[in-house]
Amino acid sequence: MFESFLPSEVAQLTEETSIALAREIRRSPISTSISLEPVETAYVHQGTGGTPILLLHGFDSSVFEFRRLLPKLAERHDTWIVDLLGFGFTDRPKSLPFSPDAIKTHLYDFWKEKIAQPVILVGASMGGAAAIDFTLSHPDAVAKLVLLDSAGFAAGPAIGKFLIPPLGYLATEFLRKPNVRRSVSLKAYCDPSFVTQDAELCAALHLKLSRWNEALIAFTKSGGYNFLSNRISAVSCPTLILWGDSDQILGTKDAARFESAIANSKLIWIDQCGHVPHLEKPELTAQFILEFAQV
Repeated sequence: MFESFLPSEVAQLTEETSIALAREIRRSPISTSISLEPVETAYVHQGTGGTPILLLHGFDSSVFEFRRLLPKLAERHDTWIVDLLGFGFTDRPKSLPFSPDAIKTHLYDFWKEKIAQPVILVGASMGGAAAIDFTLSHPDAVAKLVLLDSAGFAAGPAIGKFLIPPLGYLATEFLRKPNVRRSVSLKAYCDPSFVTQDAELCAALHLKLSRWNEALIAFTKSGGYNFLSNRISAVSCPTLILWGDSDQILGTKDAARFESAIANSKLIWIDQCGHVPHLEKPELTAQFILEFAQV
């Protein structure tokens, strides 16, 4: 029913979209220049036709972040989700660095092996920063860009200042606590009713994988995407910026900054929505992305 690399707690999922996505998660060995051995990379693939869509999750997240958006996009497009290097259910070999450069290289190698044609690249929160970085380095791989409440201008996670040994381990253990993760989830949504037991499980399943905390510490200590803000204006492909008008994680000021910095861009506000429009307003988010894909 579920792949063996998923933690046993996956059987406790109760919501239809969560269970459906869990059944679709696969791993594939991706050969990459940053590793002597292929990296077992977690992904989900649904749909056919149209320009392929590739979805990138946020910080300390996984493919589950797109459980409500994926089926709506896959009705009309070949759609992929991948767990970025160091995150989700992708393997975390000890020999690998966990940094933006490593993420970008691994992502390119995944794209080259699995898709190998220009995509509509969709990035949420930190995934937006990863998408911008990828687009700037591999413009031939990206036909269009979609940013969902994207990082890029904002500084990295506040937890970074606590990731000095031995505080690094203690900080990640603090982040692992259910009440801490619940408080973050409540802040991510405009409507707190979305923070169900199933949603909390989806957001925490990847914590069960080995070396979760080590990879999180390494990525955060690398500085994350703090280098990106002065490069955003170099994005030249058509870009759609979708932003929840009640975002309490990144706020709302950066939405206009992205629109101003990226010449070929359009900003659309999503009303009564927090930091995760793809979870809180998936129908509307999918509608805007699909319309953008046809332009």
